[in-house]
Amino acid sequence: MVVGDASLNIDTLVIGAGPGGYVAAIRAAQLGQSVLIVDKSELGGVCLNRGCIPSKALISAAHQYEVAQHGSDIGINVSDVTVDWDKVQNFKGGVVKKLTGGVAGLLKANKVQVFKGEAMFINETEARLFNEQESPRYKFNNCIIATGSRPIELKAFPFGGRILSSTEALSLPEIPKSMIVIGGGYIGAELGQMYSKFGTKVTIIEGADTVLPGFDKDMTKLVAKSMKKTNIEIHANAKAESATQTDKDVTVKFTVKGETKEVTADYLLVTVGRRPNTDGDFGLDMIGVKMTDRGLIEVDHQGRTSVPHIFAIGDIVAGPALAHKASYEGKVAAEAIAGMPSVVDYKAMPAVCFTDPECASVGLSETEAKEKGINVKAGKFPYAANGRALSLGGSVDGFVKIVTNADNGVVIGSQIVGPEASNLIAEMGLAVEMAATVEDLALTIHAHPTLGEIVMEAAEVVLGHPIHTV
Repeated sequence: MVVGDASLNIDTLVIGAGPGGYVAAIRAAQLGQSVLIVDKSELGGVCLNRGCIPSKALISAAHQYEVAQHGSDIGINVSDVTVDWDKVQNFKGGVVKKLTGGVAGLLKANKVQVFKGEAMFINETEARLFNEQESPRYKFNNCIIATGSRPIELKAFPFGGRILSSTEALSLPEIPKSMIVIGGGYIGAELGQMYSKFGTKVTIIEGADTVLPGFDKDMTKLVAKSMKKTNIEIHANAKAESATQTDKDVTVKFTVKGETKEVTADYLLVTVGRRPNTDGDFGLDMIGVKMTDRGLIEVDHQGRTSVPHIFAIGDIVAGPALAHKASYEGKVAAEAIAGMPSVVDYKAMPAVCFTDPECASVGLSETEAKEKGINVKAGKFPYAANGRALSLGGSVDGFVKIVTNADNGVVIGSQIVGPEASNLIAEMGLAVEMAATVEDLALTIHAHPTLGEIVMEAAEVVLGHPIHTV
């Protein structure tokens, strides 16, 4: 690369190489744009390196450990089941390495230039890229900002020592004997339950009246029930007040219904949400991009900011901080730059939590639909009445719920809790996206015996003629 003040030219500059940025870069390149992507950290961003992927690798390992411990329930007798934590961490690292290598290969195959370093806007059409070796200046026609987010750090619970963010919690040197989790949302619930399956005594302190606030209450009840089976202690409607740590443990004071309580553990994990990475020193103030009071960038239905040739996607714009949302918005932004009429439509945006049991939702819940004044008809079918679910062994708690518009039978939402909910929700997402009717689902022949049959059975419940339930 050229070093100095002479500007190099690029069609599209992408800032951030997470699931939003790298997807946007590839799509833009496919559409004929010359693309440069810049990130100071690893390709794949937080999701691939310090979030979605490593956490799911650990969750998978915890699940297999639990299954091995309870094999005798189905006649598989295994003795002396132990955990080699170093190998578990190596497994996690191997998955991450393979996927980051894959992203690098995809960018190269699509002729996307990669710059490892930081970017700073000079003006609306130029940016300085820099690292320890070089600082080229680029003139761009369009820019997509995809800088992601980071864990929120509470003033009373600063990260460091025994107080962890989700990043540190994924790479502990040992399985802790005990852990406190502040925040029972999807990150706290997933990681807390993962460690509990490895034998950690977990205490969750949650401000809402249940873990996983935002999911259907019938779903969260099953997750809470499962948590209690692995001895997770849940304090709902609680407020964490302070923490005191030593070199061996950390003590948290919290209040529940006016009563002050105290708990001590090896570590404290704080998972109370994520903050958009828009406050960094990369010159947003230089280009006049409009922001909200929460530090989010204002965008239109194509991801376009108040500066027409600059786009923003992912965790730095309104909506849930989901990797697949960022990827979707990245494609839309790249296509908008190419002059295509693509626009964002969040109607069928799924949300998944990899707890035990898994939770997944898409479209409207029954409550949300009624609040919108829709004439609702819903149906629910239990996992316990499905042959494949029973043959898997273990808990068969769970259900598939389908929410429809009673006036025309169109599917407007679905909630699934149970094994493989994260996979089953895809069919429901397609149904919502294409405005399928509940009859379409009921008439679709599902292979037997599969968990997918639960979708067909739930559709038949909505229609009033269920076969395998009364």
